[in-house]
Amino acid sequence: PDTDWRELVLRELSECVQDWTALLDDFLKITTGPRGEYELTEVTSVTDRSGEPGDEDREIVVIDCRANAKGQREEDALLENASQSNESDDISTDQSPEPPAPLKETSFSIGLQVVLPFLLAGFGTVAAGMVLDIVQHWTVFTEVTEVFILVPALLGLKGNLEMTLASRLSTAANVGQMDSAKDMWKMIVGNLALIQVQATVVGFLASIAAVIFGWIPEGNFRLGHAILLCASSVATAFIASLILGIIMIGVIIAARKVGINPDNVATPIAASLGDLITLSLLAGISTGLYKELEFNDYANPLVCAVFVAMTPLWVLIARRIPSTREVLYSGWEPVIIAMAISSVGGLILDKTVSNPNFAGMAVFTPVINGVGGNLVAVQASRISTYLHMNGIPMGEPDPNPRKCPTPCTSFFGSHVNSRSARVLFLLVAPGHLVFLYTINSMQGGHTTLTSTFIAFYMAAALLQVLILLYLADWMVHWMWSRGMNPDNFSIPYLTALGDLLGTGFLALCFHVLWLIGDRDTDVGD
Repeated sequence: PDTDWRELVLRELSECVQDWTALLDDFLKITTGPRGEYELTEVTSVTDRSGEPGDEDREIVVIDCRANAKGQREEDALLENASQSNESDDISTDQSPEPPAPLKETSFSIGLQVVLPFLLAGFGTVAAGMVLDIVQHWTVFTEVTEVFILVPALLGLKGNLEMTLASRLSTAANVGQMDSAKDMWKMIVGNLALIQVQATVVGFLASIAAVIFGWIPEGNFRLGHAILLCASSVATAFIASLILGIIMIGVIIAARKVGINPDNVATPIAASLGDLITLSLLAGISTGLYKELEFNDYANPLVCAVFVAMTPLWVLIARRIPSTREVLYSGWEPVIIAMAISSVGGLILDKTVSNPNFAGMAVFTPVINGVGGNLVAVQASRISTYLHMNGIPMGEPDPNPRKCPTPCTSFFGSHVNSRSARVLFLLVAPGHLVFLYTINSMQGGHTTLTSTFIAFYMAAALLQVLILLYLADWMVHWMWSRGMNPDNFSIPYLTALGDLLGTGFLALCFHVLWLIGDRDTDVGD
């Protein structure tokens, strides 16, 4: 009992090898004759050695001992494994299954899989734009204009949380980590708990950012409105993330079962309902809580306290799953920084839409931000999956380090990621034209679709997506080389930059149009 079992195995196997060696030596001595030493060769049949030079002077001894040879090879393999386990502290012999081969995709197949979810996501952003165009005139938005600062930050949660969840689960599905029911349910429960923790924290921080950006610079602070922002933001983030997280899980499982790459469909579908659900919840919850300010001083603090108090429960669940434990500890930096970037875009939206001359910007903001975020999320998710399946191990030094890409290599290379970048960029112009004329046909907004407006709008949209796709190619590879999982880090940054660039370019367009004389502000009225 005091002897290590590995030493016993090695001893027994060594004695077996010595017996076999002695047996072979005796055999060679017996078979040595006057015509010289004989060659002992393992062959499957006599015909395997026919036709070789010198066959007429050579005698072949065929020993039908394939079963014994197989047993010897098994013993040698066992001996080698035992020796390796003796030198290592890890005695586990379980080998993880090899990941399935990547799907073969052409430009046509990529476009075919992406275009339908892209259009669905685009129509979802159009609906969100129509909602924002209406609710911007509601009392809570006119009296507490800082709610506008929450709009990009909360709409950006689909990029910070839901799209990151979709990318993480898509990679897990593609590399075979969700093939068994047990592994699949662990991934589902852990990731749902994780995004609830992140949604609560990000919603709370977004309300603080709204207070800082909105009231403190002007020196006008109202505690009741600050608690209203906190309660509205936390409740909206929590409920929207739960609904969208469940939808994402169903989409990824269904896509994998029917043989579609989840990277092509999951992130656009996350955005197809994300903006509409989040914006509708924000408008409804903030309006209801604003009305409670007149009759009940405890409603807003109670709502905020209930959602914050549930956070430890989600933390305990997320910690129990290995795949989400790491993200729970290390995944806060991109989410919080992305929220801050989106809040800057919200500040631009607040200062622009609050001016009656630029009220027409509201209906287009979710569209331009949503389209850019959807496309770059697809590209980032695809590149990340490619690196997980074909790249060197994450964080290890690359013998041939990748140089900083140029726009030509990112868009015109022969690589599959360059091919997908071209496909995604070509979807921008026709997609936005469809969305613009959908808004126009529904008589939404306050701006006439003149040729001048369309030209400025399309220039802003194309420049936004061009920058985002190039940044995705650089950022995902850069994070991979430094041991940072792109599924957890890249999409929050990219979608937040999409919100900032989209809102900034769109505000610039409206200011330029105002300067050159395009000043219709009552079209939608």
